[in-house]
Amino acid sequence: MSSNNNPDPSPNRPAARPNPSLDPGSNSSGSSLTSDTGSPDPKLNGQKERFLVMLRVERNLSAHTIRAYGIDLDDFAAWLSNERFVLEDVDHRTMRSYLGELDRQHKSRRTINRRLSAIKTFFSWLVESGELPSDPLTVVSGPRQPRSLPSVLEEGAIKQLLSVSDTTTPEGLRNQAFIELLYASGARIAEVAALKVTDLDFRQMQVTLFGKGSKQRIVPLHPLALDTLQSYLETVRPKLLEKAKSPTSALFISTRGNAMSADMLRKVFKSVIQQAGLDESLSPHGIRHTFATDLLENGADLRSVQEMLGHASLSTTQIYTHLSIKHLKDTHKRAHPRG
Repeated sequence: MSSNNNPDPSPNRPAARPNPSLDPGSNSSGSSLTSDTGSPDPKLNGQKERFLVMLRVERNLSAHTIRAYGIDLDDFAAWLSNERFVLEDVDHRTMRSYLGELDRQHKSRRTINRRLSAIKTFFSWLVESGELPSDPLTVVSGPRQPRSLPSVLEEGAIKQLLSVSDTTTPEGLRNQAFIELLYASGARIAEVAALKVTDLDFRQMQVTLFGKGSKQRIVPLHPLALDTLQSYLETVRPKLLEKAKSPTSALFISTRGNAMSADMLRKVFKSVIQQAGLDESLSPHGIRHTFATDLLENGADLRSVQEMLGHASLSTTQIYTHLSIKHLKDTHKRAHPRG
């Protein structure tokens, strides 16, 4: 990337406007994104922090998502600082320069689009809060991203995953209950971590999940998962709670008596994957994909699967129909005499 000291800036990139904070004769506080040290301006940092608070309080986003927004905005602020851009310089050409820099850093299209989405959301909020007169990024779009099909487990792999935990031990029975619940409900790992004992309804054979934006949905559970969960609640969870320093209503409890976070549950999942001898790159989200695919392949309608997954848009759920069609084609090829 060319330096701003170049007297002949590229026609594809706007020349940086002089930063008032670098002019000793200027008292303007302006809306500069950089300070006279070249580091991110405290004003921008304050804007970012208020934005993150808004995401938590008003939009009920998870701590993981809010942390990702903060990281993406910090990276953009650092780039602006290095390039000596001020807030008024940020337009569609500036943003394309930044996206081009990410591409030169060999960032994936997914990462680039995520960064762009975070920045555009931030600028939209700046306009809504009256800190910018208009949004310069409405016309900016990210690189096209090929729609990849999610990874799913074959029937044999699922059976292996559900059979390796030693249910004669407290930890093993808890892990089995956790894996059974994942596959029975298609829940996100953060949703499972947030579950309370009272979210399980054994009489109605269902679980109440709280998804993105705290949206509530009810998902049926099959008897085998319910039996395992019942055994865990009756025989294991009370023993684990004996080590707790304070009472908790969390469904899944660690060996130290604490509520298990999403990260702790991911570690449990990884350990079970290793015990099963399966691909260690598999994530809990892969079980969610498998749940959806298995439902569709066994006759569930798309709208019902959408409701159980908690997708806001049916188009998000439709990706699983491609997996189902592929399964049908493979079955046809194997079974048809002329296949």
